[in-house]
Amino acid sequence: MALKRGLTLGKYAPLHTGHQFVIDTAISEMDEVIAMIYDCPEVTPTPLTIRANWLRTIYPNIQVIEAWDGPTETGNTPEIKKKHEDYILKKLEARKITHFYCSEFYGEHVSQALDAVNRLVDCERQKIPISGTIIRENPYKYRSYLHPIVYRGLITNVVVLGAPSTGKTTIASKLAEDFQTVWMPEYGREYWEQHQINRRLSLSQLVEIATGHLEREEILLCQSNKYLFTDTNALTTYHFSLYYHNAAAPELVQLAQETASRYDLVFLCNTDIPYEDTTDRSGEANRNIFQKQIESDLIIRKIPFFRLQGNLEKRIQSVKSVLAQYQKYRNMIDLFSPNIS
Repeated sequence: MALKRGLTLGKYAPLHTGHQFVIDTAISEMDEVIAMIYDCPEVTPTPLTIRANWLRTIYPNIQVIEAWDGPTETGNTPEIKKKHEDYILKKLEARKITHFYCSEFYGEHVSQALDAVNRLVDCERQKIPISGTIIRENPYKYRSYLHPIVYRGLITNVVVLGAPSTGKTTIASKLAEDFQTVWMPEYGREYWEQHQINRRLSLSQLVEIATGHLEREEILLCQSNKYLFTDTNALTTYHFSLYYHNAAAPELVQLAQETASRYDLVFLCNTDIPYEDTTDRSGEANRNIFQKQIESDLIIRKIPFFRLQGNLEKRIQSVKSVLAQYQKYRNMIDLFSPNIS
């Protein structure tokens, strides 16, 4: 029996359940499935690599072809159709396609060029009434049409760092309220209150804090509306480990290292507000030392950050001014000034 090889293609900007219905149909009917994904910076800032990895993660058994230099013109003219057909045939590198899967008008001419069956799927959008254009306007409103991996990739994860009593919790919670989203409280404080013995935690317990924080953060990323505001991260836990033990477990060292690429925006709260002494804190002198350590670590790890200073309202407004200029995945080097106040 001849091999049945299906091809589907698109921008997948973003990948949604309508796209997945086409892919799932192809997988159920074919021996092999290829998905060709186009670069489209004019449509979405989400890089092709990110969108291709969505496909590879959700569908590990299909082949993904990244079309970095694909035609950008759209339309139904003979010239435009010919350009797309020639490009697709070139990218396939003589692989024989038996069925072409899509839900668009171009199914007819592309399948003819491939000498393949024109397998149209849900052209009228009756089973999956959604489109990428609609989702791009408000991903949160239509997140039920997005796989959690895809939706998570659209959220801007904002982390607020700083020594104890620098306003992190107030800033994160107030920003979440103002932007109608959720925020990630500092898990370490909750854990410390439940498990500390003589105000100390073991090396393994500090690893549990960092991993527990990440687990909760991952859940909240899929519940967020455009932004997740995160109060501290594994860098903070790492420095507490050094404070308690002059050492850190290898697992915690690794989690601290991974913070360099995990967060979209990093804000560092300065110590120029009054120190509020509580039972879980170790004094204003230690606050100043801890602050220097965190700032030094960010610099050594080459993690760009914005410094927040002044009263709490001024700090919150500083974050908002950055967010007003920020768009996820856009290369905005000029935005990263070390002094936002």
